[in-house]
Amino acid sequence: MLEPAYQADVVVVGAGAAGLAAAGRLTGAGVTTTVLEAAHAVGGRMATEKVDGFRLDRIGQLLSTAYPELRRTPGLDGLALLPFAPGVLLHSEGRHHRAGAQAGVRSARSALHAVRALASAPRSIPAPRRTITALGASGRPAAPHRTRAGAPLGTAVDQARLGAALSRHASTPVERLLARPELPAAQALAARGLPARTIDGFLRPLLAALLCDPDLTTSSRCADLALRAFAGGRLALPEGGAESLPEQLARNLPPGTVHTGVRVTSVATNSVTTAEHGVIRCRAVLVATDARAAAELLPGLRVPDFHPVTVLHHTTDEPPATGASLLLDADRDGPVAHTAVVSHVDPSRAPAGRALVSSTVLGPCPSDVDTAVRIHLSRLYGTPTGRWETLAVRHTPEAVPAMRPPHDLRRQVRLLAGLYVCGDHRDTSTPQGALHSGLRAAAAILTDLGAGRSMHTAERVATASAA
Repeated sequence: MLEPAYQADVVVVGAGAAGLAAAGRLTGAGVTTTVLEAAHAVGGRMATEKVDGFRLDRIGQLLSTAYPELRRTPGLDGLALLPFAPGVLLHSEGRHHRAGAQAGVRSARSALHAVRALASAPRSIPAPRRTITALGASGRPAAPHRTRAGAPLGTAVDQARLGAALSRHASTPVERLLARPELPAAQALAARGLPARTIDGFLRPLLAALLCDPDLTTSSRCADLALRAFAGGRLALPEGGAESLPEQLARNLPPGTVHTGVRVTSVATNSVTTAEHGVIRCRAVLVATDARAAAELLPGLRVPDFHPVTVLHHTTDEPPATGASLLLDADRDGPVAHTAVVSHVDPSRAPAGRALVSSTVLGPCPSDVDTAVRIHLSRLYGTPTGRWETLAVRHTPEAVPAMRPPHDLRRQVRLLAGLYVCGDHRDTSTPQGALHSGLRAAAAILTDLGAGRSMHTAERVATASAA
């Protein structure tokens, strides 16, 4: 009887976006791969819960149509991305203002021309402002807003300068962005030459939403990459929920590649040990779990700090009239960082006749978070929320790895020959970073295994002699 010296070329531990992306590249190169996942479904933090016909994302990180790995990763060509309305909707002093809508189509030259034209134009006397009274969760008038003159983006000249800055970001090569001096994002914004009002009223709430970092302690290089994706594309959601992305990757793998409900207890360069099935022999091991689980399997691996995220899902039969817009609070006078009627973006996430409103709270979860969020949402949407039904409140303490400076966006994925690691904690803590990390790890494994040549059929040994 002949038996293989090992059961697979590569064992991938973890069936999140990074591990599945790596598995897709490996199997596409002819390398036999086994993916082991401790949970009973793929996806990791990109999970979607089904409740009474609703599809509720656990974390709901925002995607961008400009993410290059959404095009490069094998298996994602069938992923349906549904975009939000162009730009974002800013709430300030009871009003909604759209911003960033032209970022992906305006050229830096035309935006700069607009700056010069507006700067030389005669100033007009502003019209009197109309006061809007927002309603609280119970339908009574809410607490008054802080009053600030003008729109969140400042003057027309300020808005044109912002458009020029976003256009430059969209066309700047990544290498040039990464060559800039690295600072915390909040400090770097102050040095960009934009008015403080534009920074506080637009860039701060936008970056907080994109990075899940309310204090903007993130590396300015990571913030620049996030702005570049925003300026060059559209914010979007995967149709059917966040889980659609990892499920699409898993479906692209050969049958029998992914095994769920299998807990790995230890790893080596040529084997993994599982609680359910003993030792599985292989030529290489890729640890593709979250950062903390990876450190448990790989002692000495640094565990980063994390940004906690709380997502609340409400439903109503009278949705707010904001359309498919991502709504940010420019005033920052409540717990909600961003919110949207996601069923207007993706109708498959709610039953017919119902609207799904998903809202994100960044940082520590406040006490009685649902009440605080309802009061804030009533101001943001300008409608009573007391009759909205709460579907779920999901708090994830270690939702997103922190990327404070100095942050290496391309941390080593090859620990030693036969042992590799990937995940959003090795690149940027975004779905784009997870995918890119997985593809980098697959490339390193293919190089070490001999440019992608499968070793599984070439290296069988006889364990029993013929009679």
